[in-house]
Amino acid sequence: MTDLTLTLLIAVPLLGAIVVAFLPATLAKPVGLAVSLLTLVWAVVGVLLPFEVGGGMQLTEEVPWIAPLGVSYALGVDGLGLLMVLLTAVLVPIVLVASWRDADGDVVSADGHSGALVPSRARGFVAWALALEALSLAVFTATDVFLFYIVFEATLIPAYFLIGGFGREGRGRAAVKFLVYQLAGGLIMLGAVIGLYVVSARAGAPTYSLAELSAMEIDPTAQKWLFLGFFIPFAIKAPMFPVHTWLADTTEKATPGTSVLLVCILDKIGTFGMLRFCLGMFPEASVWATPVVVILALVSIIYGALVAIGQDDLLRLIGLTSLSHFGFIVLGIFVFTSQGGAGAILYMVNHGIGTAMLFLVAGYLIHRTGTASISAMHGVEKVAPVLAGLFLVAGLAAAGLPGLSTFVSEFLVIVSAFDYAWWAGAVAVLAIVLAAVYVLRAYQRIMTGPEVSATVTSRWSDLSRREVSAVAPLVLALVLFGFYPAPLLDVINPQVEQTLTQVGVNDDGPVVPAGDSEAQGGDH
Repeated sequence: MTDLTLTLLIAVPLLGAIVVAFLPATLAKPVGLAVSLLTLVWAVVGVLLPFEVGGGMQLTEEVPWIAPLGVSYALGVDGLGLLMVLLTAVLVPIVLVASWRDADGDVVSADGHSGALVPSRARGFVAWALALEALSLAVFTATDVFLFYIVFEATLIPAYFLIGGFGREGRGRAAVKFLVYQLAGGLIMLGAVIGLYVVSARAGAPTYSLAELSAMEIDPTAQKWLFLGFFIPFAIKAPMFPVHTWLADTTEKATPGTSVLLVCILDKIGTFGMLRFCLGMFPEASVWATPVVVILALVSIIYGALVAIGQDDLLRLIGLTSLSHFGFIVLGIFVFTSQGGAGAILYMVNHGIGTAMLFLVAGYLIHRTGTASISAMHGVEKVAPVLAGLFLVAGLAAAGLPGLSTFVSEFLVIVSAFDYAWWAGAVAVLAIVLAAVYVLRAYQRIMTGPEVSATVTSRWSDLSRREVSAVAPLVLALVLFGFYPAPLLDVINPQVEQTLTQVGVNDDGPVVPAGDSEAQGGDH
């Protein structure tokens, strides 16, 4: 009997999105939250608990779909997919709780003043969020390249409506820019998908099975073109310099909750795809492209940090920090060391946790002040010390403070960068200094000051229990994995070893030789 664990994992939020779309507006949010929590429970009970670390692709499903093209409905999860599935399942209910009022509309009373808030548009927000969750889970579990491409493109539908339908003035233009960039990348990938059909058909029989394509000998020239056909759309999705310009506009105009779904979940498809498809199917071409990719990653790291320093819009600043962080992830992937690979995958998880918290706390702040302008705010900590404290924790996580989980990721990537070339490591270290500048500068301008700004009044209330409870799991994860990352690394390390083997790199990482260890023990 075919295992349907992953199909059910995808079906729960997808069916939930359809149900929510037809519910009365007042029921949309509680039902949507219940569906997202059910998805999280199934991700833990159905996927995490039976998962065997180092066991390769597990919980596999495969049903023939388009036989003449060699296409199957094929799902599976390995260590990398497991972490992305769990990250997605955890963040969606957090976003729904934190964004409880983001899609609400004002009821205007007879005297023209704004009255109580009602969930006038929450139904659409919640339905699209659940649809995006379902399609993201399908992307992270697809083991058929054609199926992956279909759901990769389908994620653009809920993302477009979340950006264009909810947020600040100018969101429609930002949604169109986002869509144009992503569709351009999708067209390039379509060419590579067709190329895979030709290559596999010439080798014997057409197939889109990831396992079969990874084991196939592909001509070096064809491999390079196919690599570019996948890498470019993944670089747009990630995002990387110079195809990143949609990112800041999107995070500036979308709601903070939408930005979490896009930057912390959807954009991970880019780096996930580099690991799963670029390195998995085109190892020789990946090595060939490494010098250029490393340079682009370093440019992304520095450029993102430098531009973030000069931003006045808080949400735009956070978006640009992610450009720098994704540069670290790509750098870790393409230096081809065990430390770099482990750091990159760990960074994917930790970035999702830390940046989600930063966006959500920034959303709390903007909801109270009515502005995202950093220059229009100061003295917030005098009125809302809890909000200020959580903002500082999230900001320090973005800056890689020791004791928080992102530090471990950055340390591993920087070690691998120095192993690759001293100048690569030096650039990465410089980015940490710049990160401290944009985080502390933003905190000082917003939270401190001799007087309270006009947008910050004594009528403010600090964070509510709902708002604190939404980000509390993220704070706990930042601290827990900062001091004890072993549970994540236990899953990551076998995945990295398998990836390096596929690329043809033998790197066991730094170890103490047994003889030295015994000698040291004998000296005591």
